[in-house]
Amino acid sequence: MSAAPPPPAQWHRVLTLLADISLLIGTRSVWTSAASHRPAVAAVISVCYASILACGVLALVVRRARSLARVDLCVLVTGVTLVLCAWVMLHNGSDEALLTTQAARELAAGRPVYGQPWPWLFGHGVALTPTVTGGYDLTYGYPPLAPLLAAPLLWLGHGGTPATAVSTGALITGTVVLWRMLPAPWRSAATMVCLGFGMLPSYGRLGYPAIVALALLVPVVVRWPRTGEGGRLGAAGLARAACLGAACAAQQLPWFLAPFLLAGIYAVRRGELGGRAAALVALRFAGAAATVWLLINMYFLVSEPGTWLTGIALPLTQGAVLHGQGVVDVSLYLTNGSDRLDWYSHASLLLFAGLLALFVLFVRRLGPAATVLPWCAFYLATRSQDGYYLMMTPLWLAAAVTAPASAFARAWQPRPRPLSGPRRRPARFAAAALLLVPALTCAVVAATGTPPLRMQVTAARHPTPGTVSRLTLQVTNTAGTALAPHFTLTLGQGMDPYWRIVRGPRTLPAHSTARYELRPPSGRFRLPGPHARIRLRAFTASPQTLSSADVQGEIRRPG
Repeated sequence: MSAAPPPPAQWHRVLTLLADISLLIGTRSVWTSAASHRPAVAAVISVCYASILACGVLALVVRRARSLARVDLCVLVTGVTLVLCAWVMLHNGSDEALLTTQAARELAAGRPVYGQPWPWLFGHGVALTPTVTGGYDLTYGYPPLAPLLAAPLLWLGHGGTPATAVSTGALITGTVVLWRMLPAPWRSAATMVCLGFGMLPSYGRLGYPAIVALALLVPVVVRWPRTGEGGRLGAAGLARAACLGAACAAQQLPWFLAPFLLAGIYAVRRGELGGRAAALVALRFAGAAATVWLLINMYFLVSEPGTWLTGIALPLTQGAVLHGQGVVDVSLYLTNGSDRLDWYSHASLLLFAGLLALFVLFVRRLGPAATVLPWCAFYLATRSQDGYYLMMTPLWLAAAVTAPASAFARAWQPRPRPLSGPRRRPARFAAAALLLVPALTCAVVAATGTPPLRMQVTAARHPTPGTVSRLTLQVTNTAGTALAPHFTLTLGQGMDPYWRIVRGPRTLPAHSTARYELRPPSGRFRLPGPHARIRLRAFTASPQTLSSADVQGEIRRPG
């Protein structure tokens, strides 16, 4: 008589249950909207609620691992259904979806895609990206894969619907691929991270090209230390390389991950095969990825080379104003600005280089974190919004499950004499500090800068008690160089559109004072509640500076 199969591990049950619970987050708001506009969708969501309840019970009571695996599949199907229901209800997208869809329309019409401003896409609730030059980024600034995928879907409708369909479809595909590639007990973690919590599905519905890149990176990252095992890439290795090249052609974030993966592949293979063979594996992998990237970009490289190159580099060169949850918040919210904003960019680049060098030196320890380390550099950047890390979190899971520390146990690590001598432990700490301190120093330099402009509101025109139609300022340039300020009023986080300078010099000479009159972009600025913080901000582009002043008291006084 054969023995009964062992029951599933308790941690597997808990993981399935957590994935099931995560699907509840945000579902009620979608159901509420559907109940009044699309009853059929609301009915489907109600069935999903029943599925969530049933899966919760089954996850705790089934007796066999195979039965629990079926529950995992049911949780996945429920999550996919909820994502599709949410997309049906909310599919117009954000500014990124509108830009991607417009790029697809231009592509389908045979017109240039890059370097073309499309101002009519913005306003009416669609976010703008202000730059320190006093303007806005109104052009498409991503690699071309997302518009290429959206072009066949233009029939879906106006707005950003085609782009949101691409990104939502990519998220679902990436989730299914990750679910299938993970070991069976871990599959519900893929459902939870990709479809639960309401995080990534919302980015998919907003039409972010980074979601397409994420889906393409999933097969690259799963078991990535095995790439080139035995000295041969094989079909699987070439497929990984192709996916990496395609991901780099979808959005810029994979550009930061690629060096870590290539360095890790070389280190692991060198520990197995030696230096020459490892270099050949890494070069073949990089060459295959570069070939796919080039093929996707070829049409644009030939038809509009200058604007294409400028466009795909735009997020790195556009000079967008400070935004995010990183160290820049010191200059944005805790102080009145800084005259050394460029140093945030220096800090970010130095931190990226330092982390990559640390990864190479200590790959046996840091190898499992290859999919997390690249995003740390953004914490010091001028644009440090959490989406840069959040959208890549499924890759963290993929590496945690399939690229453990044991996969790097024999990886090659460069060992200069100071790092391998009798006092190697203090030397290694010193090396880590030497690589990281420059970035931290630059961040401190940026955060401790002083605002170059002193600003005071001397008069405010109130056409009604709750609005302002004009501000008069006295501005003093305390810096040793002439500055061209661009003014705005902000409430809370983020940046509002710039105010128009009605009177006052465009460039304020060093150590001089001038009077400015400003007008709101829409003609009137509506005052918030009495306890809201209103900040007057002035950006300059060369050098990049920020000066801020709290003006809620002055702006409320009739003048």
